[in-house]
Amino acid sequence: MAALSLTACVDSASTASTATKPVAASESSSSSSYDPAKMDLKPVPAKVTSERHTGAFAEGSALSMGPILKPLDPSPVKTIRLDTTHKIIDLAPGVKFSGWTFGDQVPGPTVHVRVGDRVKFSMTNRSDEPVPGPRMTAAPMMHSMDFHAAMVSPEDKYRSIAPGQTMEFEFTPNYPGVFMYHCGTPMTLEHIASGMYGAVVVEPRGGYPTKADREYVIIQSEFYVKQAPGNAKVQGVPLYVLDGNRLRNAQPTHTVFNGVHNGMMRTPLPAKPGERVRLYVLNAGPSKTSSFHVVGAIFDRVWIEGNPDNQFRGMQTVLLGSSNSAIVEFVVPEEGSYVMVDHHFANASQGAVGLISTGAAGEHAVEHHNIAASRTPTDPDEVQGKLQFESKCLACHAIEGGKGKKIGPDLAGVTKRRTDEWLRRWLKSPEDMLAKDADAKALLQQYNNLPMPNQNLSDKEISDFIKYFHWIDGQPAHDHGEMEKGKS
Repeated sequence: MAALSLTACVDSASTASTATKPVAASESSSSSSYDPAKMDLKPVPAKVTSERHTGAFAEGSALSMGPILKPLDPSPVKTIRLDTTHKIIDLAPGVKFSGWTFGDQVPGPTVHVRVGDRVKFSMTNRSDEPVPGPRMTAAPMMHSMDFHAAMVSPEDKYRSIAPGQTMEFEFTPNYPGVFMYHCGTPMTLEHIASGMYGAVVVEPRGGYPTKADREYVIIQSEFYVKQAPGNAKVQGVPLYVLDGNRLRNAQPTHTVFNGVHNGMMRTPLPAKPGERVRLYVLNAGPSKTSSFHVVGAIFDRVWIEGNPDNQFRGMQTVLLGSSNSAIVEFVVPEEGSYVMVDHHFANASQGAVGLISTGAAGEHAVEHHNIAASRTPTDPDEVQGKLQFESKCLACHAIEGGKGKKIGPDLAGVTKRRTDEWLRRWLKSPEDMLAKDADAKALLQQYNNLPMPNQNLSDKEISDFIKYFHWIDGQPAHDHGEMEKGKS
């Protein structure tokens, strides 16, 4: 009996210890896969020339330009081009940002290769070239490329090149995973925060151990912006530039998926019930941590850093530091909308949300997680009021069309029903108003005696709310229904 008890204790301890460790995805990966003697560690030297490329900013069959990951090109040699540009990007509704790019987009195109492939890379620094639209961007400057998927000498391959110069080098991915690429020119912090980042998906030699029906790339990143000097505008919309103070203090103004605030809410990623969805998730930072979560789903496989040898099962959330990544898979259980969100909700409130939907955009109502609710103004204070409404009020209120769906009144026409002073007192202290104001008491009875909670708004936030409500009520009446759909 003593021996049996000892055996049971040993078995129990073994089970407890292995439960906390990653489980290998399969036995197909052997230690020989990671034998340095079998890796390509001697790529040819890089070459820098003054030959300026003038064609497309991004080229190569291994590139995916959007969130859908294209099938792997079977060629063992992948030739790619990612030129650098300076251009105005649409960061958020009402926010145009003076950004820096790879391939003329933010984030840069996703590179899709296989372990053992030869990657032939070229990049022309075209930051001095005019791009479509107003020329209100940063001055031309040095840029470089740093591939985390490569094992190379940084002094040779990751050198900075001047405007008009072209860098060419080769490398062989030796490890599978989801790797970041970014500009490494000092200050690297500013270059990444301006938009110079992207992902490289490196498949294992033998492919993944599961078959996915949908494959999407999700890149989280932060932006730190302020209005441009002189309150400059682009096409009537305020122009924003990098805020160096916020950047160095890691205080982002926007945290986004795939380069756009709430952009993946307006264009959901499609899926069907029963399908296996594979997400290649990268946190590009440059400075914050992501707690990636999909509402209504359980990740039945998580491969940390995108390597199937680093497997976890049944995870609710994946914690990713700056430049960390994971491949997450889940099966869509039933019809509906599945919200992708950074469960660090301060980041979600800044735009780090997206949607995987089994229906058309807007078909499935989702009442939380910062869903875009309305057309967007251009005045910065009104824009802030809109963002606050989406993050604080949308669960209980709609602009229009919320009757029977929301627990509070619609906001369209509120500035015509109430004075600014009344709204200011109501937003400042709803509990005081419910105790003293007859109109507030009537609203409480009308809406099932559910009092509005005090949101602890600052005077500036209250002012932004009221400006936004006035903007709404200044729109043509027939536009209110369109605003509910998030159209612009």
